[in-house]
Order: sequence, then structure tokens, then C-alpha cells
Amino acid sequence: VLGNDVTVNIAGASGNFELNVFKPVIIYNFLQSARLLADGVSSFDKHCARGIEPNHKRINELVSRSLMLVTALNTHIGYDKAAAIAKRAHKEGLTLRESAIASGYVSAEQFDAWVKPEEMIG
Repeated sequence: VLGNDVTVNIAGASGNFELNVFKPVIIYNFLQSARLLADGVSSFDKHCARGIEPNHKRINELVSRSLMLVTALNTHIGYDKAAAIAKRAHKEGLTLRESAIASGYVSAEQFDAWVKPEEMIG
């Protein structure tokens, strides 16, 4: 696919005006790349993706340990305090919730009301 991309780029640059004698090369290589990518996706689906089940427990654990959730606190306590909470959580291996509550800037109820990962996507 990368080789075809180079070929298409060179063929496109080598043509003059709207009369590009390399159009057949461009079309052939483009279609070949599309076929290769489609076959790759089919193979990935058949041999890798089918039957995969999400590990909800692990997903929830990783989301709760994500320091990116701190952005939800910025509007409520300010950037500096939120950054301090995230740095402490990272340094001490705490969850963001544990660090926020321990800092005294946020109560457990406030954290739960403000930090909702499901509302932070999309």
C-alpha cells in the first residue's frame, strides 16, 4: 500500500495539465491498494475481532485510574488545584478520586457529581 502510494504520487506529479498519461497507473495502484486494505480488514475481522468480549471490570478500573478525568474538575476548582490533584495521584499511585478527596479541595459527593466519564465522551 505504501509503495502504491509512492507510485500514485510520482505518477500524479509527472503528468502535465489535465492530460496525464499516467492515469492508468494511478487508477491501477489505487484500486490495488483498496483491495489490499479491504482484504486486510476482512482477515482482521475473521482472525482477530470475532468473539472478542470487553472486560468491563478492567475497563472500569482503567477509567477510574485515568488522570485525564481531572479536566472535569478544572471548571469547579481551577487549573492549579486540579493539576496538583493529578500530580499527586500520579506520584503516589492513587486514583484521581482518592487524590481529590485527600487534597481537601473536593468532597466525595462533589467528585462523583462533577466527574462522570460517560458524559465526557463524544
